Amino acid sequence: MHLPSDTTAATTPPAPAQARAQAPAPGLERGVLGTGDIVFFVVAAAAPLTVMAGVAPFAIAFGGIGAPAAYLATGLVLALFAVGFTTMTAHVRNAGAFYAYVTRGLGRPAGLGAALLAVLSYNAIQIGMFGAFGYFAKETADDLLGLDLPWPLWALTGVAAVWFLGYRSINLGAKVLGALLIAETGILLVLAVAILARGGAHGLSLASFSPGNVTTGGMGGVLGLSFAAFVGFEATAIYREEARAPHRTVPRATYAAIAFLGLFYTFITWTIVQAFGDSGAVEAATADPAGMFFTAMTDYVGGWATDLQRVLIVTSLLAALLAFHNTITRYGHALATEGAAPAALARIHPRHRSPWIGGIAQSLLAAGAVVVAALIGADPYNQFFLWVNSPGVVGILLLQALAGLAVYAFFRRERAAAASAGRLRTVVAPLLSTALLCGATGLVVWRLDLFTAAGPEVNWPLVSVVPVVFLTGVGLALRLRSRRPEVYARLGASDTEGTADVTTDVTTDVTAGTTAEGAAEGVPAGR
Repeated sequence: MHLPSDTTAATTPPAPAQARAQAPAPGLERGVLGTGDIVFFVVAAAAPLTVMAGVAPFAIAFGGIGAPAAYLATGLVLALFAVGFTTMTAHVRNAGAFYAYVTRGLGRPAGLGAALLAVLSYNAIQIGMFGAFGYFAKETADDLLGLDLPWPLWALTGVAAVWFLGYRSINLGAKVLGALLIAETGILLVLAVAILARGGAHGLSLASFSPGNVTTGGMGGVLGLSFAAFVGFEATAIYREEARAPHRTVPRATYAAIAFLGLFYTFITWTIVQAFGDSGAVEAATADPAGMFFTAMTDYVGGWATDLQRVLIVTSLLAALLAFHNTITRYGHALATEGAAPAALARIHPRHRSPWIGGIAQSLLAAGAVVVAALIGADPYNQFFLWVNSPGVVGILLLQALAGLAVYAFFRRERAAAASAGRLRTVVAPLLSTALLCGATGLVVWRLDLFTAAGPEVNWPLVSVVPVVFLTGVGLALRLRSRRPEVYARLGASDTEGTADVTTDVTTDVTAGTTAEGAAEGVPAGR
């Protein structure tokens, strides 16, 4: 039995529940992630190798040889978004990312709506990705090793591996992701160098960036694909509590992730066009989109590199799964510490300093989804991956647009901070990026068939999930305001830099003892 350290109280031991409530549980491990570590996490979530080998050929098939310009344009739009997003970072000392930003800018109802949508979106992307992981792992093991195992077994093995790495220290996760990310980008750079060294199929050309090729009719759909390829970069803010000097580290990591992804995607897509030539790239992408990169790898580097690329696609997906797992568990932790989610999700492992209960819950959810998909006979890639993943992509793009609007609204209210930062950062960049991101969201919804390979009977129900979840969050916030005002007041109010580690023992309700006085600085009054 736990005994209090105060000897004056030793004669009257407290009840066991009181003793446990007095014992502070550790918080997330602070000050351990540098800029590079956070960049590894968010870039790994984008799965660059999988995006290039699996999606870029479709971009070329639909948009022509101008597809590389779409990735460059997307990077510029997201860099504009980052101007306002990172400017507000200094005023949001909360690890809730979209939830915290939207709450501070647009009020608590919109903030809780954003929180539920973020949790749904990241879970949809991550859980759906287990279908792709199972599919590629099965095919690769069968072809290279003669090991024929069903895809659900590979997917569940992936669930277990992701749970274990998420359960351990964030430092271990950063090292694993760093190694996997270097490997997957490295193989693509080997291919690119080989193509450039041989001068491509018919000599190198910059025709991909000429106005005539950039403005073709199919570029609308290509822009939708390119915005989806960046999903994950915005999660830099979720690691605020674990970052060193977060007011500097988070903005640097955000810009670095956008710059890397934008330039890398543009460069690799351009080099694959050169591999087949301006006149042959579209034909090759249309005839065999799934094999385009593998064919180029075999022709320019060798069969050994093609086999290695197949293995690295599997590890690329594993890295993305782990990155999204970490994002989801930290969202749960942020919401639970403010009473907006079950208190158990805020519990931190005393040794590894990870949100381990949240990790178990998320992994069980993923495993359950894999089992259900297997039982109903869903195709692991064309249905489980594409259909489950797609509403998550729409949700994240919508959240980016909401965050941009929240930045503008926040600085419109906080005039002193806006005057210090300047109109470009607080008005022009947020509003312009919001408009462009709304357009990107519309493009994805308009051409959702490119993401799902299905018709309206599938696509419209998938898209409808996004507003339903957001409005559900808004409704829950309004209910909290009338029935549990002390919890409502805490939404968006936690300060990861100005408070000590919170008590997160499962026997202690994290909402206990709070009042409306806990409202966060900068949250709109009465909202």
